[in-house]
Amino acid sequence: MTTVLVVDDQILIRAGLAALLRAAPGFTVVGEAADGEEAIKLAADLTPDVVLMDIRMPGLSGIEATCQILGDASAPPPRVVMLTTFDLDEYVYAALRVGASGFLLKDTPPERLLAAIATVASGDMLFAPSVTRRLIEAYVDRPAGPVKGCAGLDVLTEREAAVLELVGRGMSNAEIAGELVITEATVKTHLNRTMTKLNLASRAQAVVLAYETGLVAPQSRPR
Repeated sequence: MTTVLVVDDQILIRAGLAALLRAAPGFTVVGEAADGEEAIKLAADLTPDVVLMDIRMPGLSGIEATCQILGDASAPPPRVVMLTTFDLDEYVYAALRVGASGFLLKDTPPERLLAAIATVASGDMLFAPSVTRRLIEAYVDRPAGPVKGCAGLDVLTEREAAVLELVGRGMSNAEIAGELVITEATVKTHLNRTMTKLNLASRAQAVVLAYETGLVAPQSRPR
């Protein structure tokens, strides 16, 4: 059973999402929050598997709340899915930087929303690595500070750095295994060690870091 915390300042959206999840097999809504501060408290008290987090809220934003929730969580941290009304919203990039596992548009059909939550709960990204890469390339040249709590890449072994670079290039674990001539299980081991050493909460955050440290260069885009 996947436990979910629903966070949205609009009561009709929040209630609708909660009702959908309660009616679906395999999900339990453990709480509802109307703002970022309440989300932080409930996430700590209820330890949900997944947090559906609205990005834009008055007061503490969903991005700030996500950063604190993931920073304060004991292992394993919850998977955070950001809710937005705009595809490729610049706020989504900020959310990926702090460790969100993906994003959903608020007009996503119910069956896709349920499938997406199940996907994230299983430990996968919500969308293909190539989509994450394109999103990051759209915003990576904007000024930003370092990924919060992240150590330098010098803590990685040569093979771990190689895996991180290929993750940043949008490759799946199977593609990385083929490129480095190792097994998928070994790729997962290297990536898990990398994320632990660098204090990363999601694969998407690893992709962001690969770009922001210069390990991977953005593709040139028409001006």
